[in-house]
This record gives sequence, structure tokens and C-alpha cells, in this order.
Amino acid sequence: MGKFIFIIGGARSGKSAYAQARAKKQSKKVAFIATAEIGDAEMRRRITKHRNARPKYWETIEEPLNVIGAVRKCRENSEVILIDCLTLFLSNAMMKGLKLSAIQKNVTDLARYISGLTQTVFLISNEVGLGIVPENKMGREFRDIAGIANQIMAKYADEVVSIQAGIPSKLKSL
Repeated sequence: MGKFIFIIGGARSGKSAYAQARAKKQSKKVAFIATAEIGDAEMRRRITKHRNARPKYWETIEEPLNVIGAVRKCRENSEVILIDCLTLFLSNAMMKGLKLSAIQKNVTDLARYISGLTQTVFLISNEVGLGIVPENKMGREFRDIAGIANQIMAKYADEVVSIQAGIPSKLKSL
């Protein structure tokens, strides 16, 4: 049986670097699933920078919505799967008009699916609930669904690591 490692923290906290370092140590057969979409020139630059920072021998799948499908696609040839990130997936789903109940179901299905794999899976997410209450309805809905999604993932994960200022702290370990 594989291990499901959920990594959570704020923006620019070091989550991705931490997950990538652990993945590199564990195997050369890594699949990287990116949920980011190019929406403007600045995002294109960010995505290009992230692509160039990953080892060339890693398989990369860019999939903004069908994360389970992306995992199915790469799992045969991978020992480690790294998904970056849950909050971008949530944002993508909301922008496509999915209802919050459908998004929550997709998150639960993903958590259950990941927890049954034989590969090690690293799933990265942002903690967005530590700041101020967003001023608009969509911002509050995003904060709420992100909090619910993070709780679901933490429940199913074998290990939960919080990253703050580049420092990992284990919140859960089985």
C-alpha cells in the first residue's frame, strides 16, 4: 500500500519545494500533476519557471480539473505522484461554474482514490483560512470550500505536514 502525504501551508511557504525534495529522495519515477492554468502573461511566466525547475525525467501532466483522470493516466509508470495543487483545482472548478456540493464530492472522491493507491502521493494545498474574511461572496465561498477540502484531505491522508516559513511541522503521522 502507498502513502498519502498532504502538505498544507500559506502562499510561498515552501510547500512545493518540500514536496519535490521528498519526492526526489524517494524515487526517479515521479509523476507531477499540475493544476495551474495559463490565464495571463504573468501566470505563463510562473508556470514556465515551475516547469523548468522540475527534473526533466519526471512525467508532467497538466490537468486543471480531472485530477483523478490524471492520476489514472500516470500511475502505471510512477512510484511517486505529486499533485500541485488542490486550491488551484478548487479555483478552476469554481470558475467553471461547478456547484460547491459537486466540488466537495470531487474532493472526497479524489481523497478516497488517492488513499487506495500503491504509490506514494504528495498533495499540496494552501491554507487560506488564517486571514481576514473576504469582502465578497465568491471569496468567502472559496475560503469555505478550501477549508472543507483541506479537512477532507487531512482526514484521508496518512501524513499531514504544515509548512510555515519553509519549516515543516508534522500534524499527523500514521
